[in-house]
Amino acid sequence: MDVWSAIQALILGIVEGLTEFLPISSTGHQIIVADLLGFGGDRAMAFNIIIQLGAILAVVWEFRRKIIDVIVGLPTQRPAQRFTINLLVAFFPAVILGVAFADLIHEYLFNPITVAAALVIGGVIMLWAERRQHSIRVEQVDNMSWVDALKIGCVQCLAMIPGTSRSGSTIIGGLLFGLSRKAATEFSFFLAMPTMVGAAFYSGYKYRELFQPSDLPVFAIGFVTSFIFAMIAVRGLLKFIGNHSYAVFAWYRIVFGLLILATWWFGWVDWTSVVA
Repeated sequence: MDVWSAIQALILGIVEGLTEFLPISSTGHQIIVADLLGFGGDRAMAFNIIIQLGAILAVVWEFRRKIIDVIVGLPTQRPAQRFTINLLVAFFPAVILGVAFADLIHEYLFNPITVAAALVIGGVIMLWAERRQHSIRVEQVDNMSWVDALKIGCVQCLAMIPGTSRSGSTIIGGLLFGLSRKAATEFSFFLAMPTMVGAAFYSGYKYRELFQPSDLPVFAIGFVTSFIFAMIAVRGLLKFIGNHSYAVFAWYRIVFGLLILATWWFGWVDWTSVVA
C-alpha cells in the first residue's frame, strides 16, 4: 500500500462517516470527492461497500440497547413486534426498486453534475418542508403505524438518485407525514440498518471478484475511519435536532451544489469523469 492510497482511503472514510447519516447525501459527496482524488474504477466500487459497512456499524453500536430490547422482546412483546414489522415494511420498496433499477441508475446518474443538481433541488425541498407548519401525529418511533412506515419506505427510494440523500428523504418525508423531528430522525437511523446492510451484501456478492487481498490495508483504513466519524456524526445530529431545524443542511446542500454547477458551467473543473 502506497502513501497516496492510504491518504485517499482516509479522506474518503472521513467523508463517508460524516455524511452518511446527515441529510446531505453521502453518495453524492463520495462521487465528487473521489472524482477530485482520482479514486475510481473497480477498486472504488469495492471500497465503497466496505466503508458503508463501517458507517452502519456505528449506528448499530449507538442504538445497541434498543436493538437488543427489540430482539429479546420480539417473541412476546407487541411494541417490539410492531417496530420490527414497520422496519420490514419500510425496507421492502427499496428492495424491489433497488434490484430492478440499481444498474441503470449507476450507469447513467452516478456523475458529479447529477449529484449537484440533486443537492440543490433537495435543499430547496428541505427548506420548504421546514418552513411549513408541522402537524405532529407521532411523537415517538414506537408509535408509528405500518402505513407511516410504508410512506417513509417509498420516499427512501428517491435516494437511489445520487445527491438526494437517503437520510434526507426519510427524515423530511417523516416530517411531512406527521412524525416529530426526533421520531423521523431515529426511524431514519433504524431503517438505514437493513437498507445499507442489504445493499452492501447484495453488491458485495454481485461484485465479489473485485475484492483483492492486496487491497485489505486500504479497506481497513477506510472502514475504521468511517466507523469513527459516523459515530461522531450520529451523536452530533441527535443532539443538534433537539434545538435546531434542518435548514442549515438545506442551505449547505444548495450552496455546495451551486458551487459544483458553477465550476462545471464556467469550465473551472473538469467533471466529465464518472466514478464507478
